[in-house]
Amino acid sequence: MKRRAILLAGLILCIASFPLMAETIRLGFNYPESGRYKNLGLQQRLAAFLAVNEINEAGGILGREVELVIRNTAGEPERGATNTEELIREENVDMIFGGASSAVTIASGKVAKKLGRLYFGTTTSANATTGSEGHDHMFREYPNAWMTANALGHYLTENFGDANYFYVTADYTWGHSSEASLRAFTNTTDTEKHPHAMTPFPRALIRDFRKALEAAEASNADVVVLVLYGDDLVRALQVAYEMGLKDKVQIVLPNVTLGIAQAVGATILEGVISTTPWEWMIPYQLDFPRGQEFVEAFTQEYGVRPTSTAATAYGIVYEYKSAVERAGTTDTEALIKALEGHEYTLLKDRQQWRAFDHQNLQTVYVVRSKPRNQVLDDELRSDFFEVVGSLEGGKAAQTLEQWQAERAAANKPPYL
Repeated sequence: MKRRAILLAGLILCIASFPLMAETIRLGFNYPESGRYKNLGLQQRLAAFLAVNEINEAGGILGREVELVIRNTAGEPERGATNTEELIREENVDMIFGGASSAVTIASGKVAKKLGRLYFGTTTSANATTGSEGHDHMFREYPNAWMTANALGHYLTENFGDANYFYVTADYTWGHSSEASLRAFTNTTDTEKHPHAMTPFPRALIRDFRKALEAAEASNADVVVLVLYGDDLVRALQVAYEMGLKDKVQIVLPNVTLGIAQAVGATILEGVISTTPWEWMIPYQLDFPRGQEFVEAFTQEYGVRPTSTAATAYGIVYEYKSAVERAGTTDTEALIKALEGHEYTLLKDRQQWRAFDHQNLQTVYVVRSKPRNQVLDDELRSDFFEVVGSLEGGKAAQTLEQWQAERAAANKPPYL
């Protein structure tokens, strides 16, 4: 009788615990389905679904199925923050990722910290994301403005010497930090010799870009840096082409993606210099087999090539999986410890989640846009970039001392 009671109790315990063991891991995906960064958001969404489907087909995470719970930020910080609270309080997600604007990522990440969840920033480049506004619940996969400016500055200094610069800059967090960083690495901090024009964000009009580019043309600059992104960058490049400015100066962009290149077109983009952490042709140019597998899976599934923003979202999902499996839990504090200092290789060469600021250290590539005929040689007409330079992540990023100085200037403690 006693033995039967023990067996019955064990069976009840097993049955009661089964739903808990099988409970779905829910990932909150906070991205711009609409707004000026919607094309970047679409690539993130496609890649996130691909990663989740692959993981589920392989048995999930710790045997648990993974589910995406999606919200549209529309590129608005307030909406991103509201989404984050809803995803945590109402949807009970285990972590949140996404964003194509640093302002959205920063606002959303603060809510995630308050409510005890990790937030992974995708396409967010402002130094502040993991700098002056950084905290222990924020991890940023994408290179920051300092890293891209360092890589780009090395290349421009070597190839353009003492050229005169003009900056056309979006008037918000990412624009300010990107311009400041690139000025530092190109020795163009003298704003009288190397002037700039600010454009409104997020609602700049064609006339705003034309006015700024006319000022650039009148300055007799040798290099014009468009510190713009998404649809704003597309419009500005189109205006520069219509003005004939591309024939007079070297156009430089702090960041570029395949999506932006496709929106602009090969003719307009030809010869433009920029940076990227990843684009689909780089795994083939530099022989990264796992990156090639991702390109082929994405292309087969969706009929288009993946961009750097897709690679970022895909990598975050897999890195979350890796952290949960190493920690053996979805507990936020345990995952922070599992991520800090972790090194890995996925779609490119070695990357690391740096412990003191949670910035992902990875190689930044300087790329030049190819001539139109070479772009069109690709069956999907998407082979836009050739790598002309690079800087390894540890050399590209701020040092601890430089990061602490940024924190001190914002009256923040010298740690997360």
